[in-house]
Parts: sequence; structure tokens; C-alpha cells
Amino acid sequence: MDSQTNSLNGSVLVTPTNAENSGYECLNSDLDPVLKIDQSGNIVESFGAGMFIWPHGLEVDPEGNVWVTDAVNERRHPEGDPRGHQAVKFSPTGEVLMVLGNPGVAGSGDYEFNSPSDIVVAETGDIFIADGHAADTNNRIVKYAPDGTFLKAWGQTGYAPGEFRMIHSLAIDQRGRLFVADRFNNRVQIFDQEGDYIAHWTQFGHPSGIFFDTHDNIYVSDSESDNHQNLGWEMGIRIGDALEGWIKYFALLPGGDPRIKKGNGAEFVAVDKYGNMYGGDPTNRRIQKYVRARP
Repeated sequence: MDSQTNSLNGSVLVTPTNAENSGYECLNSDLDPVLKIDQSGNIVESFGAGMFIWPHGLEVDPEGNVWVTDAVNERRHPEGDPRGHQAVKFSPTGEVLMVLGNPGVAGSGDYEFNSPSDIVVAETGDIFIADGHAADTNNRIVKYAPDGTFLKAWGQTGYAPGEFRMIHSLAIDQRGRLFVADRFNNRVQIFDQEGDYIAHWTQFGHPSGIFFDTHDNIYVSDSESDNHQNLGWEMGIRIGDALEGWIKYFALLPGGDPRIKKGNGAEFVAVDKYGNMYGGDPTNRRIQKYVRARP
């Protein structure tokens, strides 16, 4: 289970998928892929059955609506299947409010995606989509107005500032800066909301997920640092100052083994209003809860 997590009023929203294994976890499933889980681990809300092949990105917008991206790769997309390559906006109870992308068709046009991995919504309502989950996909950020009107796009596959190699997660800090987990470039890139490059940070390892809490902390999950993909780094969740990026804490993955190439750490991270931290662990198909132990 590749669990994209997002905090919502002390509960956690989860999209259970099959990570990098097959991309077909929801292909013929009649189960709801979006789950709302309370503090005790009980499912209190679920929806989305039959709508996705590989639900990957999850966002709760400022109004409480839930956005999900379907990041199935075109190589694994069943011919003629009318799902995939889309972002869907739901009400908090699962009513479909908007669909972006051309479902079932990969593309690079203004209203098309190719394996969109994540999505974030700004306080203004503007929508940012991480379009691309592999080197052979678009590797760009696409921005839309709150009503879904295309505004701009930037980025391509590469190593330079403003270029990407597998965009895996997006997040916006309290200053409005857009943070991008540029996973296979081993960096977090930072932009303003017009796409202007600000900086990049390499101290967070091989980043998979990014989250900001209300105390101006940044949490970055590293699920794949190992002897093959990011030698010398360890898997876990790094916690730092959101303004300047200084790392203050590191939650090492319990039992993490850098000799194993298959990422078995938290792909995504979220923090609830009590300070508890949640990591979505794809290899073991579980959510791990880290209980806050200090004030």
C-alpha cells in the first residue's frame, strides 16, 4: 500500500494503492480508495470506488474538499480504460465536483496530464498539479485557476533549476512558496506561485513527501535512500525549519535496511493538530503513527 496521507481536523485521509509494484491495485476493485481514519484507526468515511487505477496524490483544500490524482503510467494503462491521467475534486463526503485532465489519455496539452503524481491547492484556490511520475512523463508543474481554467505550466525532465526527475509531492508553506519533491534529483525545489525559481534544498535526502504544520515546521519523508539510489543516506522522516530548511529532528525508519533497493520507508507524511505524525509505508502496506512525545 502506497499511502498518500493528509491531515484533516485530527483525522487522516489515505489513498491506498500499490506503489511502484504494479499500478493495477484498483483496476478491478470495488473498494473505496479514499479513506478517512480517526485517531484510533477506525474508518469513518470512504469513497471513490471504481474511479481510479492508481490513486496517488491527495490534497485537502482550504474549503475541506478532497482532491485525488490518478498517476497510472501509460505503460501500465489498460487499452481503452477511461481512467487515469486525471485529477478529481470531491466534496468532503465524496461528491465529484470537478475533473481535470483527459481521463484515460496521456498528453502534454493545457488540459492533459501524463501520470500526475500529486496536487496542492493554494489559499487563493489556485490549483497546482505535479504532472509526471517518471523520466518518460511530462515532469512539469501545471497551474489552474479555482474554476479549472489553465493558467501556466513550467518544467521538463532534467537536472537544472526548474527541471525535474520524478516530481513526487507538492506542498505550500505559510509564505505561499511552492515546494516540490524532485525525488530522483535528490532535492526539494522551491518556487513562487508564478513558477519563478527561488532555491533548492538537498538536506532532506531522497524526498518523497512534504508536509507543513501550523508551527512552521517542514516534514519530508524519505522512502528510498539506500545503497543503490542514494548512497550514504538513511530512510526516515526529517523535520526542519520551514523558513530556512535547518533540520531539527530525524525519525529514522524502524528496521530500515539500506541494502534493500525497494523503498520501504514512508512515501508520504502528515501531521495532525495534536502533533502526531503519520507515514504511509508502501512496502508493508500500512500507515505508521508516530505519537508526539515532547511538547
